Amino acid sequence: MNMADRRGHNTDLRQAITDLETAIGDLKAIRDDLSLRIQQDDLAGRSCSNRAREWLSAVQATETKAASLLVRCRRREQRTRMRRRCLGCFGCADYKLCNKVCATLKSIDELRERSEDIKTDGGSIQQTCTEIPIKSVVGNTTMMERVMEFLSEEEERGIIGVYGPGGVGKTALMQSINNELITKGHHYDVLIWVQMSREFGECTIQQAVGARMGLSWDEKETGENRALKIYRALRQKRFLLLLDDVWEEIDLEKTGVPRPDRENKCKMMFTTRSMALCSNMGAEYKLRVEFLEKKYAWELFCSKVGRKDLLESSSIRRLAEIIVSKCGGLPLALITLGGAMAHRETEEEWIHASEVLTRFPAEMKGMNYVFALLKFSYDNLESDLLRSCFLYCALFPEEHSIEIEQLVEYWVGEGFLTSSHGVNTIYKGYFLIGDLKAACLLETGDEKTKVKMHNVVRSFALWMASEQGTYKEMILVEPNMGHTEAPKAENWRQALVISLIDNRIQTLPEKPICPKLTTLMLQRNSSLKKIPTGFFMHMPILRVLDLSFTSITEIPLSIKYLVELYHLSMSGTKISVLPQELGNLRKLKHLDLQRTQFLQTIPRDAICWLSKLEVLNLYYSYAGWELQSFGEDEVEELGFDDLEYLENLTTLGITVLSLETLKTLYEFGALHKHIQHLHIEECNGLLNFNLPSLTNHGRNLRRLSIKNCHDLEYLVTPIDVVENDWLPRLEVLTLHSLHKLSRVWGNPISQECLRNIRCINISHCNKLKNISWVPKLPKLEVIDLFDCRELEELISEHESPSVEDPTLFPSLKTLTTRDLPELKSILPSRCSFQKVETLVITNCPKVKKLPFQETNMPTVYCEEKWWNALEKDEPNKELCYLPRFVPN
Repeated sequence: MNMADRRGHNTDLRQAITDLETAIGDLKAIRDDLSLRIQQDDLAGRSCSNRAREWLSAVQATETKAASLLVRCRRREQRTRMRRRCLGCFGCADYKLCNKVCATLKSIDELRERSEDIKTDGGSIQQTCTEIPIKSVVGNTTMMERVMEFLSEEEERGIIGVYGPGGVGKTALMQSINNELITKGHHYDVLIWVQMSREFGECTIQQAVGARMGLSWDEKETGENRALKIYRALRQKRFLLLLDDVWEEIDLEKTGVPRPDRENKCKMMFTTRSMALCSNMGAEYKLRVEFLEKKYAWELFCSKVGRKDLLESSSIRRLAEIIVSKCGGLPLALITLGGAMAHRETEEEWIHASEVLTRFPAEMKGMNYVFALLKFSYDNLESDLLRSCFLYCALFPEEHSIEIEQLVEYWVGEGFLTSSHGVNTIYKGYFLIGDLKAACLLETGDEKTKVKMHNVVRSFALWMASEQGTYKEMILVEPNMGHTEAPKAENWRQALVISLIDNRIQTLPEKPICPKLTTLMLQRNSSLKKIPTGFFMHMPILRVLDLSFTSITEIPLSIKYLVELYHLSMSGTKISVLPQELGNLRKLKHLDLQRTQFLQTIPRDAICWLSKLEVLNLYYSYAGWELQSFGEDEVEELGFDDLEYLENLTTLGITVLSLETLKTLYEFGALHKHIQHLHIEECNGLLNFNLPSLTNHGRNLRRLSIKNCHDLEYLVTPIDVVENDWLPRLEVLTLHSLHKLSRVWGNPISQECLRNIRCINISHCNKLKNISWVPKLPKLEVIDLFDCRELEELISEHESPSVEDPTLFPSLKTLTTRDLPELKSILPSRCSFQKVETLVITNCPKVKKLPFQETNMPTVYCEEKWWNALEKDEPNKELCYLPRFVPN
């Protein structure tokens, strides 16, 4: 969501900006000189004067204010260079900004005058290497144990990187480690704590080490000479170097600190917000500081509220739990909000706080400090592109896992990612997501293929997207809020983006006027059955429209006005006809119609004019490829030959509902390389499915579903297949009601061929005996077997690997076996699952034992009677599983 280009600018404002940039630069130089003097005094054991502290605090506040002003003004100046947003001019806003700049310049002049009289030395002497005062810490015992294990004499690795988002408790962990070592003793000759500075990384380390080791040097002495002195002082010492809050890569050689290794038995531990920086710094062990579990989050919040009697009230406790959940286990947010609520005694105050946190969290007392901390990470991102991609993730509901591929497709539609020099835009999107995860601004979602955004980080992103709350009307983001009606039309007028995902909306405004709207997300509003006739008439620059998984049955003809639309998703809807007017969307690149099972009619003119179309997904959808005969008043329908004229097509989803259509598809060889999603159903007479011929040797196929082909015996595999070149991208395989299927593949295949398959669903295949080809599939996470009457075993005894083989089901998390009356064993007796988290087993009466070791116990869903009859290795020993009983 690119919010950068805002308003026009004039000459007076530009001059004011130039003056402000110059003034703030001078002020920073004065601040840096003062900070360095204070640091030198601190390392020498002298405390900082109160006057200096007060001045630095005032400078920080002024810098923050100036930075905010500069960002707003620069973005306005950049609008002519940005492709996508044009929000018009705000002359009045320019005038106000100019006044604010002038006021800030006056404050800077006053601070510069005051700096001349400041002395840094407060006079008191402090000891070095002492305990660091910290507040009580909860929930980090496990992390402490892991770090202390790394710091033990037995551990040979020398560098540990501790990373996590701002406010998660990295510094508190480091301080606790420092205090633990000092109070309980340690085996190091010298312990050095360094509070890092963003501006003076290597210099800061030299100053701290020099002070700790009693070294002295002239202020004019070069860094190389200081490094030599430090090296001589430390080369015979076993030291532990603790660096807190590292932002940039540190070259230890330049500081003079010997690199810790197994030979010198020294250690270096540092904290950072970037996982990538851990790698750049050569960390041999990376430890992420996780968010607090619910139990500890509640404990920390309660300790800051300090009113046990208040929180025992059921009504206030319920509201307090809502506030704690909004914090998502982030200690800084819990501490801040706990303190803010400490003196709030009425239920009305707590209701107000929970409502503010839901809608405008930045307005909650103390949250500006939390957001300021997160803003450092945001500003530290390498490019505006990364910042735009980050902000876009806030459009989705709280705690919502987003499919990475879908997210990247949105980015393409928004124009963030474009094809250039043959670089695959989807892969580039994955690369950007890796950067955001490394910066701890995104996390892995419920599955490896998904990401999610922490609640507090999401609130921060929305705050940034609205220009730090200044222009709230620009973003209308209210997903999963329980709305039954859409916001009023007047609230749409100024919006750049609207996200109403996952509500219960039944009606939309008739003709909303949205001159600036580029993104409209209405997906998963299952109660929405109709879109008003003129709904799309006044959305001239809309680029992304998602109507998926609503209950709409038709598309209004006003869709023709969306001439700038790039991405359109209507998957999972109940539409039966595509309007011919869809052909007006000449810029459309992505059209997703998968799982639109009611879609019967697609006019040729709705698709043939979409010359820029790259993605057309009709998986589990339209199948009228052979129904092109038409009368005088009938519309000619889309056929396979029409798709061949889409010159930019790269991704195709196809549904085939007859053997005749399947044979016809074989004739259109130019389409085969584009087929990534293929659903075949009711192809009676199909004995074996020649998959290689239809899917370009299976190189691009990602989803394959075959249903109700009652004569199918197996899938043909190529005889001359290269070992790792058969179905290398297949992710999901579904086989349903194939009554004669005795084996899945015609010939044996190597495990490398299906290296990306994640999910296998097989049901009502009564001749199938086993699935012995699955045990070593490296990414297989889910197996679902249902009503296969003759299935006796998952893996045949003679084909099974040994129990010691670590590659057996290396990624499998969920196994479901239902209504398999002949199944005797899930795995051979000598084998066991290593990583399965969930086992569902119902109506499998011949299974007598479970294939799990005591150290790898899953949650088991089963019938109580079957569970009680399970055989045990030792008669008197209880089964160490976690059963959840289901009805018979």
